[in-house]
Amino acid sequence: MPSKLSANLIKLKCSVCNRVNFYTRKNKKLVERKIEIKKHCPWCRKHTVHKEAKR
Repeated sequence: MPSKLSANLIKLKCSVCNRVNFYTRKNKKLVERKIEIKKHCPWCRKHTVHKEAKR
């Protein structure tokens, strides 16, 4: 059984190079859609859209 801290942990994947760069948390009761955040990708070396990836 996963711990309470890792239960709502999600991966953020770069939409350009498809690498998992960030981990964040999401309240799954309030937010039903997939998260899209514009963050800096160290592999692309620019700001790109990072989308929620599958587990």
